[in-house]
Amino acid sequence: MWRHRQYSWLLVVAQTLLLTACDPASPSKFQLSENEQQSGFSRAVDEGNYAVTLRFGHPSQAAATWVKAEARRWMLDEVRTGPGEFVERTIMVNVRRPLLEGGGRVGLKGSDEKSANWDERLSLEFSGTQPSVKSVEIKPAPEVVTVFIAGDSTVCDYDREPHAGWGQMLPRFFDERVAIANHARSGLALHTFQGSRRLEKVLGSMKPGDYFLIQFGHNDQKDNAAGAGPFTSFKRNLKHYISETRKAGGVPVLVTPMERRRFQPDGSQRETLTEFAAATRQTGAEEHVPVIDLHAMSLKLYAALGPERSKRAFIHLPANTLPGQKEAISDDSHHSSFGADLLARCVVEGIRAEVPELAQLLAEDVGAFDPSKPDNPDHFRLPQSPITGRTETPDGN
Repeated sequence: MWRHRQYSWLLVVAQTLLLTACDPASPSKFQLSENEQQSGFSRAVDEGNYAVTLRFGHPSQAAATWVKAEARRWMLDEVRTGPGEFVERTIMVNVRRPLLEGGGRVGLKGSDEKSANWDERLSLEFSGTQPSVKSVEIKPAPEVVTVFIAGDSTVCDYDREPHAGWGQMLPRFFDERVAIANHARSGLALHTFQGSRRLEKVLGSMKPGDYFLIQFGHNDQKDNAAGAGPFTSFKRNLKHYISETRKAGGVPVLVTPMERRRFQPDGSQRETLTEFAAATRQTGAEEHVPVIDLHAMSLKLYAALGPERSKRAFIHLPANTLPGQKEAISDDSHHSSFGADLLARCVVEGIRAEVPELAQLLAEDVGAFDPSKPDNPDHFRLPQSPITGRTETPDGN
């Protein structure tokens, strides 16, 4: 059966009006109850970026706390404190709502309606062997750099285990000068991301100096419209995203789609997204836009892991591992938290190489990563979030 670490998870819903009643330009500080200290925190807030300062520690016990936000966004590695020791850490959390500035709303679908990413609240999850957060201070931070992300099921935030996208791992790699706004959604292609008004939402929230990471291909591959293809409609759509981002004062960054896990009997890999990766590189060269070559890095990564260990980077689970899961899952397109973390590290390496100005905002403890020398999956440490309800299968494949 799916094994949980020994911690509880309760989003506290009391006193939801405290923050909105405060001066929006002033910080709001909350002393947490014993239950909140060990499980989580949630308050209703307006849309925007928030600097969240957490005070960790316990007066008489050692504590070890991991922090996620909203839909399982990885914010902080384990923070350890000794008995009577207290430390503070500041994270940057992006909160959004589906309403659009010009009227109407983003076309949400499926689980989006109940997702922590769209519920107009700032929610934190505390976990670990002995989590303890004494207080939370929240302050609006409209001036920080926002890194927006557009993509599909390989990129998006997932509310529930076991799936994860590299976009929801990315916040952990930046310091408090950056907020990550991951608008990716499973099942979307370039044209459907725009059609559901998600592109409009991103552009309406963007300010000069913000970044926009754009990764598509998996679902664009299934576009059967007349004339559709990687070097026709896909490139046109990418150029439209680039043009609109520049009009908003943002910095577009293209990301080639990572490969699926496709090993041949001889151990070599069968590529399935080569043309879309090539089209992305071509577009970047033609439009003078930086390109993070996640396609190439993912092939190195899977090869280094090998046919068997690479399964740990994807969703391979025996029957009855998850609630309501009666059959085994062998999914070679969507990633586990371990796999999403490795891909996020690849993206960070791409940022270092291609977007040096943004790389200056990486967290101090982020070391170099070589895709050909990935971490051992047995050494990966990120507490699982509790599963509430039946796990949803991502759209697309």
